[in-house]
Amino acid sequence: MPGLIQESPFQTITVKELHPTFGAEVGGVNFQNLSDEQFREILAAMAKYGFCVFRDTGLDDPAHVKFSERFGELDNMRRYLGAGRKPRYDLLELFDAGNIGNANAILDPESARAHSNRGNGLFHADSTFNPRRASFSLLRACELPPPGHGGNTDFADSRTAFEELPEDLRGLLLAHDYVGAHSMAHSRKLGSPAFFADVDPAASPMQRHRVAQLHEPSGRMNLLVGAHLHHVEEDGEEIADSWGLVQRLNAHATQKKYTTTVEWHNPGDMIIWDNRCVLHRAGGGTFEGKYRRDLRRTTVHDDSPTAWGCNPVDSVWMGFNPQAKSKHDGAVGV
Repeated sequence: MPGLIQESPFQTITVKELHPTFGAEVGGVNFQNLSDEQFREILAAMAKYGFCVFRDTGLDDPAHVKFSERFGELDNMRRYLGAGRKPRYDLLELFDAGNIGNANAILDPESARAHSNRGNGLFHADSTFNPRRASFSLLRACELPPPGHGGNTDFADSRTAFEELPEDLRGLLLAHDYVGAHSMAHSRKLGSPAFFADVDPAASPMQRHRVAQLHEPSGRMNLLVGAHLHHVEEDGEEIADSWGLVQRLNAHATQKKYTTTVEWHNPGDMIIWDNRCVLHRAGGGTFEGKYRRDLRRTTVHDDSPTAWGCNPVDSVWMGFNPQAKSKHDGAVGV
């Protein structure tokens, strides 16, 4: 039952379930001296619950990166740093998921970067727009808005969503080898269509990953969908009514019964999720343009057999979209 500490096979951690089908708050982790046994139990909890919340970790930037490296090879933001762009901090493995600009000021809600951030408010899985998808994301709070002003993080259970697909849709996915084409420019345009009206996601390369996939750590099937999914293909060709299928799958996977919200309590809180079995989105609120929300994320490259999807391992990794106009300067992914 959600909200209760459950009896479990875990010996070194406690688990409080957050939703009937996924999500847990994990306690008892010694982040300053993490044993191999405790790390194995964290991995087991991730396989079972899809996302886990850790309160008051005490991690700083270097410790965040070092802990993340235990999960695998990390992505970095180097390819996004062209045209003189500089990060707010030294470690390029930390992606900036907050609302603070390089001048250490709160982003103007009408700035290009704020417009691109609106895409983060749509349910998605990180890095499906890359040739090699992500496994885990580790998001840590450094500075939070006052309570009651929003800025929470929402999750959707895409494994249970697959298992509860309508019979006709489930049969369709199992009968066809459907491949999803993913684009960050697409999610940015969905999040702020007027600002990015002159961006055509189809004019730039997309990365392809199968729509229905086995989540190997749990042995359960998963829907790899979300806001980066631009269209669906079979045998290299876009299928008929592709956008209709994309919309139907996303609507199904993000129904209220499959979603839950995590509130950030204090700096040092961390959420880890597995992009291969959950979707997530950044929650809005009255903090926007008023209060600082400094969140920093590491992203782990998937090392499973399906990590590269249908993409060549020598694919070019895209930074900023070459279609970007001067008004888009500072936007992420466009």
